[in-house]
This record gives sequence, structure tokens and C-alpha cells, in this order.
Amino acid sequence: MTRKSDTSHGPSTLTVKGRDLRLRTLGFILLVALAIWFIAANTGSVTVRMWIPTVTIPLWAVLTVTLLVGIVLGLVIARRRARR
Repeated sequence: MTRKSDTSHGPSTLTVKGRDLRLRTLGFILLVALAIWFIAANTGSVTVRMWIPTVTIPLWAVLTVTLLVGIVLGLVIARRRARR
């Protein structure tokens, strides 16, 4: 791995096996891998109370739904900020 030395002010990149990868992309891949590992490590059942009903479901399902909702909200907020 070598740091690309470029005088332009573009995004920071690393060269890995001849391919340029943005540091943001590497960070995203690392976060996704950690999230998947965390979800896979928590497989027990939990009781979730949603206003009136009480549901017993696997913790990995709760974590997966939470992760997906967070990703969608992050994308919506980023898109709205980009329009400004």
C-alpha cells in the first residue's frame, strides 16, 4: 500500500494492488464489516415493546433493521444537503 502523492486537491486515495481506493470507501467497508460482525455475534432472542404489542425476535433482526434504517436516513440527509 502506498499513499498517492498528487498535487491536486481531490479526494484522498490509497493505491492497493494497482487500484486507487478512496479513504472514504475504505472506511465505509471497514464500518460495514464491523457492523456485520457485531450483528452475527448477537444471535440471542430479545423482547421488543412497540407501543402496544410486545414481540420476541432475534437480536440480529433488530440490529439489521436498525442498520438499514440508519443507512437510508443517512443517504436521505446527504442527498438533501447536496441539493442546497
